[in-house]
Amino acid sequence: METTNTDFTTATGVIKRVTGPLVRATGMGKAKLYEVVRVSDEKLMGEIIELHGDEAAIQVYEETAGIAPGDPVYRTGRTMSVALAPGLLESIYDGVQRPLKTIEEVAGNQYIKRGIEADPIDMQKKWKFNATAKVGDVVSAGDVLGEVQETSVIMHKVMVPPGMSGTIQSIQSGDFTVTDEVVVLKTDDGTQSVAMLQYWPIRVARPKAAKIFPTEPLRTGGRSIDTFFPIAKGGAGSIPGPFGAGKTVTQQGIAKYCDAEIIVYIGCGERGNEMTEVLSEFPHLVDPNTGENLMKRTILIANTSNMPVAAREASVYTGITIAEYYRDMGYNVALMADSTSRWAEAMREISGRLEEMPGEEGYPAYLSSRTAEFYERAGIVTALGSDGRTGSLTVIGAVSPPGGDLSEPVSQATLRVTKTFWSLDSGLAYKKHFPSINWLTSYSLYAPNFKDFWAREVAPDFADYRDAALKLLGEESKLIEIVRLVGMESLSASDRLILEVARMLREDYLFQDAFSPDDAYTPLKRQYGMLKSIMTFYDAGLPVVNTPDFEFETFSSMKCIAQVATLKEQLDWEVKDFEAYQATVRDEINSLVK
Repeated sequence: METTNTDFTTATGVIKRVTGPLVRATGMGKAKLYEVVRVSDEKLMGEIIELHGDEAAIQVYEETAGIAPGDPVYRTGRTMSVALAPGLLESIYDGVQRPLKTIEEVAGNQYIKRGIEADPIDMQKKWKFNATAKVGDVVSAGDVLGEVQETSVIMHKVMVPPGMSGTIQSIQSGDFTVTDEVVVLKTDDGTQSVAMLQYWPIRVARPKAAKIFPTEPLRTGGRSIDTFFPIAKGGAGSIPGPFGAGKTVTQQGIAKYCDAEIIVYIGCGERGNEMTEVLSEFPHLVDPNTGENLMKRTILIANTSNMPVAAREASVYTGITIAEYYRDMGYNVALMADSTSRWAEAMREISGRLEEMPGEEGYPAYLSSRTAEFYERAGIVTALGSDGRTGSLTVIGAVSPPGGDLSEPVSQATLRVTKTFWSLDSGLAYKKHFPSINWLTSYSLYAPNFKDFWAREVAPDFADYRDAALKLLGEESKLIEIVRLVGMESLSASDRLILEVARMLREDYLFQDAFSPDDAYTPLKRQYGMLKSIMTFYDAGLPVVNTPDFEFETFSSMKCIAQVATLKEQLDWEVKDFEAYQATVRDEINSLVK
């Protein structure tokens, strides 16, 4: 988090009471809400979250055992902020932007001892700054002053900080640390220097020029998501589901394969083993979009369940502020929060210690508003700056309702503000059907926005086949109930056709192996080819299934039906190959009618 030059030699407050991570201190009359303070002689980081006269409630981002009444409290005068500069990518932070790799070097391979601090960005490393503006240019907030090649795949843009404008008095290219002066602006109030390092308060959304209506989907390579329940670039989505349903694997799959240029992955209160998997796997993955190491466009924030609960509450704000910073450069950013239920539980614990009036199930009454504030920071925007560049921030939050009960407060608060809902089903998970996205209860309110995109980029009839397939899956659920009651013999041939085609959709299209390099990612045009091929069985079979000479048993044994299961393996197939297969399907079906 933001560092200061305060020497902490004079305490401004005194601890009155300690209750877990919550500390109450007196003598804080001049303090500000959300100001960062240092607690006790160990200088533990804390944040003022409530003020009453000269008494402040401070949430401490460390273990408070041993802290006692009478210990000092030191003010810093600054709100909780994140450091923004080249060097963020490839980093692994905790919930308050402490670099875990650097801390490991200091503390060793063990639990982080409290009181250990490290700069979130290497202040000594020199970056090659290439000035793109020149002396005499009149610039305002958001204008790009220069560029730094942060990684081999991402060009970092150094921008005029929000709230600053003026005429460039001096600017130079060269090798600089993030704290070195690279630009001097002449403003109405004199001169101001600009370095590559900036700070921004985590609880305040970064400003933007305008918000844009989303019309393009985030392409993830997942057939269930991209075809049936897409999310917009700049959209907000939720993945609720019970334990073991595949929330983490689904989010990791999106992070690996989606076409966002920047990934911010927040492990918010999840078990250590799940976050360890991310930390150990991501640095060794090859990005399918660039061919480079995936970490070159990724920032990981790990605040697991055995880390301080107060820092868990801050972690989502830390992550989304970093994501907004790259969005303002004009990048498409995807943020994964796993899991927002743990974030809400941290809020509930702090609220209880503040002795606030509880809401439903003990959560604070402001749970819904805080959830909305978080997801509303997603969006596709016109960034500040004279070049009119656009960027997007897509937010995908996992929700872990106890027992999969979606009526609980966190799920309901999330569903009210997100427009894509991927409902993970424990029944599908137990059957080893992954991703376990239930096609009957999931939805995407963004889908109508993408019809023009699909028609332009995929095929004119893609949306029609999507709608028809969803309708068949819905009809299948009704027919299955009938079969359970009176048996398959009671169904007409057309109903049996629906069941057969729906089975193909479930087993051969919706089922996708996230751990198979061939099946984990399917481009949109291949998704269309597979979907149309399966729906051809229905379109070609419907006119003939009820004819007197039609034998359904013969239909079920056709060679082309067995080939459906291999469609996902035909990686070299192009549009003409799928069309040839569809023609074969129609010919074989028509040959069944004598």
